[in-house]
Amino acid sequence: MAESAETFDVTVIGTGPGGYVAAIRAAQLGLKTAVVEKDAVPGGTCLLRGCIPTKALLHAAEVMDQTKHAATFGLKVAPAELDVPALHKYKDRVVQANTKGVEFLFKKHGVRWFQGRGKLEGPGRVQVTPAAGGGPVTLSTKNVLLGMGSVIRDLPFAKPDGKKILNSDHALTLQEIPKSLIVLGSGAVGVEFASIYASFGAKVTVVELLPRLIPLEDEALSAELEKAFKKRGIEIHTGTQIEAIDAGGVGVRLKGSKGDKPIELTAEKVLVAVGRRALSEEVGLEKTRVKIDRGFVEVDAMMRTAEPGIYAIGDLLKTQALAHVASHEGIVAVEHMAGKNPHPIDYDKIPSCTYCAPEVASVGLSEAEAKKRGHDVAVGSFPFSAIAKARILDERTGFVKIVAEKKHDEVLGVHIIGPHATELISEASSALALEATAESLFQAVHAHPTLAEAMGEAALAVHGRPIHI
Repeated sequence: MAESAETFDVTVIGTGPGGYVAAIRAAQLGLKTAVVEKDAVPGGTCLLRGCIPTKALLHAAEVMDQTKHAATFGLKVAPAELDVPALHKYKDRVVQANTKGVEFLFKKHGVRWFQGRGKLEGPGRVQVTPAAGGGPVTLSTKNVLLGMGSVIRDLPFAKPDGKKILNSDHALTLQEIPKSLIVLGSGAVGVEFASIYASFGAKVTVVELLPRLIPLEDEALSAELEKAFKKRGIEIHTGTQIEAIDAGGVGVRLKGSKGDKPIELTAEKVLVAVGRRALSEEVGLEKTRVKIDRGFVEVDAMMRTAEPGIYAIGDLLKTQALAHVASHEGIVAVEHMAGKNPHPIDYDKIPSCTYCAPEVASVGLSEAEAKKRGHDVAVGSFPFSAIAKARILDERTGFVKIVAEKKHDEVLGVHIIGPHATELISEASSALALEATAESLFQAVHAHPTLAEAMGEAALAVHGRPIHI
């Protein structure tokens, strides 16, 4: 076993949005930094098989939908025809440009990159088994940052084969658009792929065990998304349990949560989108004092595990499995390693974005959660149908909903469904970070005509006095 002659201040295992951001920040702080990555290029699931390629497909779907309604704007456009090979070239080009960007940043900041699988090999030692073969190399390191992320969760009776039964990796690379698709799960992954393939012409059915779509979001957003999906021709089955899947057909047998008569569905393909699980095995944690709870690594506010010198971030934790959460956790971890005093993350103020059509975004507490925590709440909503810019775009579905605390008027949560919701949520994120009140939100002048006017109007609605409705 070869031993590296160098000693690093920090070795990061995994180069997803948590790992690569942490490595760059560590180098900026003067820490000698190494990264270990099993893939041929950096970026992790988010960049290679998740956020970025999925959003490229979603953008293509959005453009295709716009061409279908071009006549609304006085434009004569021939019906758009999907060129699947060209679509994948565009998606892959976007991914490759981003991976090259990460590689450039590693080089710029002097981050050493080791390609292979990383494993803890005793205190201050990380073993790297090269992907290309050959003997392992052992790195000496003062600190280790675990950022291996997560893997797709399968159903025990529906193992994906890439042909009839798909997971999200398969759904990114289909060379033909299926005539029909059943999506199992209505979290962000499920509804995004449902939206993509409905735009591309598939007959899509979404099945969800819980009582509503996007169950982690405010109930008002779930109801509006279900209404919008049905208008698009997407069939919805919520509160529905999957009893069996016949991969030959493909057939899916469902049972309603209230004991209703079983439902039999058939489709060309089934997409299993029931979540992900932390990739905490096979990295040597059993040799440490690191504590694991149901597969998740336990850490404190500075991302420290119970083993001195070992930190963990991202999907390995019980925190929100979002790229931007992992990035900020990585920054907190390495700043703590460098002797700084980083601000702990307030997980109540993390923005969540779902890029289906219509888009969904939120930050802070839902109305139900705010009440559960004992807040006396005031709620204001404002529809995009009353916003001039939404009429210009001919995208009038949805609304902005603000949840505020009555006594002090502090904004506790903002929930948006509609055009460009994932961009509009940034104002709300800043507002919550600055402990804004509903009054301060509507006192901030919102330019006209913009979609952001709905934010100011929703803030006015908290006080019972919206102007444009």
